Amino acid sequence: MDAGDGDGEESGEGPEEHARGFLEAYGRGLRMGGFEWDLDSGLMHMDSNAHDVFDIRADEYDDRPETLQMRVPPGEGGRLDALVSQALKSGEENYGAYFRIRTRAGELRWTHTRGYIRRDDSGRPRRIVGIVRDATDELNDATVQRERAAREALRRRETSVVQSTTAALAHARTVTEVIDVLRETHGVEHLGATSFVMGLVRAGRIHLVAEGPAGSFVPGTHVTRVDDPYPMGEVVRTLKPRFIESPEDFAASFPILWPHITHLHIRSAAYLPLIAQARPIGAVGLLYHDRQGFTQSERNVLVALGSTIAQSLQRAMFYEQEKDLAHHLQQAMLPRTIPAVPGADIAVRYRAASGHALGRDIGGDWYDVIPLPGGRVGAVIGDVQGHDTHAAAVMGQLRIVLRAYAAEGHTPATVMARASVFLRELDTARFATCLYAEADLSTGVVQIVRAGHLDPLLRLADGSCRRLPVDGGLPLGLSAEFGRLAYPVTTAELDPGQTLLLCTDGLVEQPGADLDDGLDALTALIAAGPADVDQLADRLCSAVAEGGGEDDVALLLLRRREESTPLSGSRLTEHVPPGDPEALRAARHMIRAAVRAWGARDSADEIELVADELVTNALMHTEGPAVVTLRVLTGAERRLRVDVEDTSSALPRRRDAGDAGVSGRGLFLVDRLADVWGVEARGGGKCVWCEFVVPARVSPVWPN
Repeated sequence: MDAGDGDGEESGEGPEEHARGFLEAYGRGLRMGGFEWDLDSGLMHMDSNAHDVFDIRADEYDDRPETLQMRVPPGEGGRLDALVSQALKSGEENYGAYFRIRTRAGELRWTHTRGYIRRDDSGRPRRIVGIVRDATDELNDATVQRERAAREALRRRETSVVQSTTAALAHARTVTEVIDVLRETHGVEHLGATSFVMGLVRAGRIHLVAEGPAGSFVPGTHVTRVDDPYPMGEVVRTLKPRFIESPEDFAASFPILWPHITHLHIRSAAYLPLIAQARPIGAVGLLYHDRQGFTQSERNVLVALGSTIAQSLQRAMFYEQEKDLAHHLQQAMLPRTIPAVPGADIAVRYRAASGHALGRDIGGDWYDVIPLPGGRVGAVIGDVQGHDTHAAAVMGQLRIVLRAYAAEGHTPATVMARASVFLRELDTARFATCLYAEADLSTGVVQIVRAGHLDPLLRLADGSCRRLPVDGGLPLGLSAEFGRLAYPVTTAELDPGQTLLLCTDGLVEQPGADLDDGLDALTALIAAGPADVDQLADRLCSAVAEGGGEDDVALLLLRRREESTPLSGSRLTEHVPPGDPEALRAARHMIRAAVRAWGARDSADEIELVADELVTNALMHTEGPAVVTLRVLTGAERRLRVDVEDTSSALPRRRDAGDAGVSGRGLFLVDRLADVWGVEARGGGKCVWCEFVVPARVSPVWPN
C-alpha cells in the first residue's frame, strides 16, 4: 500500500470532507465559511471562518442556530426562517439570501448565505450544507444608494407623521382634544401602532385617561401607583422611554401585566414618558401586533412624538386650569342668585365665548336684578371693554355701584350718570356700555336709560317681537370724560304677558352680518321661541353655541305676569326739566299708563288733563324743573294722588280767564275735575296736589 493510498484510507475522508477542508483554507482570505445543519438534531456546525463572518467566538457558539440571534436582528432572522421553511416545503434543492448582522461593535454588515438541501430516498430533508460570506464589499454603489434613499424616505415619512401630529395638536386646547387628535389624525396608526393607552400623573398615581381601540385597558390598572411594576410606572419613575422588543421581553419584564394582555397579541411596545418642565405629567404606550424590535431612527421619532404630546398636554392642562379659574371668577362677579320679584318672571344667562384664547375666557359682560320699593324692579345689562381679569374686576365694581345708586332711590338717569363718573374716577382706560330699565310691575311703566348699549327687545303676549327704540347717551366713562352726563329717559309700557329682553352684543353679532341683520335674526328667533322665559333663554344660548359663539353673552328676560295687580302704596316719579319736550312727553306717557294700570279707566281723561295742566303750569311759571309723582292711597276709599313739585315758593291762585282768554283755566279745571286738591310748601318750593277717588281694583282676567 503506497503512502498516498494509506493516508487516504487512514483519514477516512470523503469528497465532502475534502471540500470542507479546502473551503476552510480558501475562505480565510475571502471571509467565507461553511456550515452543516443537521435537521434531525437541530444542530448546525460552523467552521472557524463562519465564526469570523458572524463575529462570534467558538466558545460563544454552541452549535444551536438560535444562538446566532445575538448577531442577527429579529427582523432579518424572521425573514431567513421564512425563506428556509419555504425551500424545505417546496422541494427545492437550494436557497440563497442576503441578510444583515450586527457585529460586536454594533456595526451592521451585509452577509450572504447559500444552502444546499440534502434529502433521503423518500424526499425528506435531512441536512443542509452551505456557506456564509461577508457581502458588504460586493454590494455595488447602486444598492447603497437605494438603501440610502429608502432610509431617507422612511425618515421623511416618520418626520412627516410627527409634523402633522404636532400641527394637529397645536389646535387642541383640552386634554380631551389632545386625545381626540391622536385618535383622529391617524398619527399613531402611521407609525405602525395598532393601539395605544395614555395615563396622567395625579397625586402620585397614574390615571389611565385614554385607550384605543376599546378594550386596551387592563382591569384593575385604571389607577396605579408610580412604583407599581407596570411599564407606565417605570417610564414615569426613570423619565426614560421603554422599548419592549418581543413577547418574551414583555413577559420577562412585566410578568404581572403580561398574562392579562396576551389576548391582544402584542409583539412589541413602546412606552414613552410625557415630560414637561423636567417633571413627568404622564405616559403613553404604543402597542404593535406585527413587528418586533425598533431601529434607532424609529426610537428617535417616537421620543420626539412623546415630547410633542407632553407639550400639548401641559398646554391643555394650563388652559383647563385658566378656564376653571376664569369661570369661578366670572361667577363670583355676577349675582349669586336672582331675587324673586312679585309680579314678574325673570331669567338670566351668562355664556362665555367659545373662541377665546388661553387665559381670556373671562369678560366684562354682566347682568343684575335690583328689587326696589313700591313694587318696582331694576334690570341692568352691561359690557365692559375687553376680555381679561381687569375687565371682570371693573365689571364687578360697576355692578355694585349701579345697585347702590338704584337702591338709594335715584332716578334711572342719575343712576347712569353717577356710574359713568365712578368709572372715570377708577383711572382705567376701559369704558362700558350699559342699559338700565326700571319697571313698575303694578302699572307696567318702564323707564329706560341707555349708555351706548343695544336697544332692548319687546316680546308681546301674542308671541310677536319688536325692537324697542331707546334714546341713548355715551358709554359709561366716556360721558363723564366729555361732560355729557344728561342721559335721556325713554318711557315704555310692559303689559301683562309681555317680556322685556336685555342682552349684550354677543347674542346679536354674527360673522359677516351687520348689527341690524343680527337684531332682525334675534327678533325672529324670539318670536318663534317658547313663552316661558327660562326655556326661551336656553333656546337663545343654544342658538349662540350653534353659531360658533365668538363673543361673551349676557342675557336678561323680564316677563310681567298676567295676574299682576297694583300694590298698596305704588308710586311713580318723573323728572321734567324746563325746555325739554321729550321729558314732558315721557311724563304724559307715564301718567297715562299709570291711570290705566291702576284701574281708573273711567276717570282717565280727567286725571290726565289735570296732571298735564299742573305740570305745564309748573314749567311756565317757574324757572326750574317739575317733578310729577303718582301714587295710590288706600284707606276708607281708594284714591289716586298726583303731586307736582317745583322750585318756586309763590302759591298759585285762581283767576278768571274771560270769554276770550287762552290761559287762567288751569286751577279752574283742577278744582272742577279733582275730588280734592291743595298746595303744600316743600323746602324752598311747593307741591300742588290733587286726588281722585277710583274704584277698588279687581284682579283682571287677561286673555291668553
